[in-house]
Amino acid sequence: MKQAAKIIDVSAREVLDSRGNPTVEAEVLTDSSIGRASVPSGASKGKLEALELRDGDRRRFHGKGVTKAVSNVNKIIGPKVRGLNSLDQSKIDRMMIRLDGTPNKNRLGANAILAVSMATAWAAANALHVSLYRLLEDSRGYTLPVPMMNVINGGEHAGNELAIQEFLIEPVGADSCTDAIRMGSEVYQSLKEVLISKYGRGAINVGDEGGFAPPLKKTRDALDAIRHSIRQSGYSENDVRMGMDAASSTFYDNKARAYTLDGMRMDANELEDFYASVKDEYDLLTLEDPFEEGSFRSFASITKRIGKTTSIIGDDIYVTSVPLIRKGIREKATNAVLLKLNQIGTVTETKAAIQECARAGWEAVVSHRSGETGDPFIAHLATAYGVSFIKAGAPARGERVAKYNELLRIDGELAGRGKFAGRRFS
Repeated sequence: MKQAAKIIDVSAREVLDSRGNPTVEAEVLTDSSIGRASVPSGASKGKLEALELRDGDRRRFHGKGVTKAVSNVNKIIGPKVRGLNSLDQSKIDRMMIRLDGTPNKNRLGANAILAVSMATAWAAANALHVSLYRLLEDSRGYTLPVPMMNVINGGEHAGNELAIQEFLIEPVGADSCTDAIRMGSEVYQSLKEVLISKYGRGAINVGDEGGFAPPLKKTRDALDAIRHSIRQSGYSENDVRMGMDAASSTFYDNKARAYTLDGMRMDANELEDFYASVKDEYDLLTLEDPFEEGSFRSFASITKRIGKTTSIIGDDIYVTSVPLIRKGIREKATNAVLLKLNQIGTVTETKAAIQECARAGWEAVVSHRSGETGDPFIAHLATAYGVSFIKAGAPARGERVAKYNELLRIDGELAGRGKFAGRRFS
């Protein structure tokens, strides 16, 4: 079978993501299979993320075209990958990293490299006639993640006045991942009715990730609406927990060194007090990016304060980089890490970041991006590496539902042989 998994061709093209912007799709052809993968794109990005190569030609897609990245796959990466074995994921990924030769994949573009990396994994799984999560499997066995569903959008993901970017539901009290997805969908539908009854039908417009974008201004207004919808669905707040992704870099004024949230101007200490009070009032299970991405000291302070009962998740502060995660571990900055394939640019590097979290005893969260595709890769990644949570948006919009539906298929295929991560949080 190794010979049958030999790569004989690699190609790429421009396709559209969920926001209608172009992205890179790659195909890896072996003697016996084909793998296809497309790369997502974020709206709020960490400063140290691997480079997403765009053309900058305003005559095409307002400068957002990716023909340069596509050309890099077809003319530079492809010829180097041909002849290699698709089962040698690490070898192929490290070859592409060396071929690029820059710290942040500035030459070839992380979008070009990642498209080939993911497509290689799909091709290898198809050559072996196994599900992708089985190909990626590590020695710890399968754990199906808790879905973190973004049901109210704010910040960069919506057009309302909420500064907090995401308000999340986390059905930890479910018996299985399948039940958790059902419970999350039920709460989402109840939330729709709650918002219509209070704010009218205009309140159920959705943001980039499928969550509602109601005309709310205050953090507690959003959390109150979610709490009401949980109870209206017949669940307790132990069954379905709440979380927030503050994405606080988006409301941080670097010159004034202050944050503006809910109409208030706050320094880091005042913002920490705000989060602590909200955590106590709503029993938040997760809090992501509570401070701007350079504030390791502020992250460490709130982790020490509320981290025993709340997962403090670092996203922009780490950008899926093992050296930055190790810095966070040394400084006790958080107790959890958000992991995004396109922040770092290869499957192998993402796996290394997940393993670093496991060694530290930290929670790992595999995440989509706001500009998504229909590729369900992250559902397999989360299952294979036993992460605690998966962020894939609301249980609405095809590119979000694609991940949840894939988890339903995986759960069914495992037929009870996969653990559900939610049990340790309920």
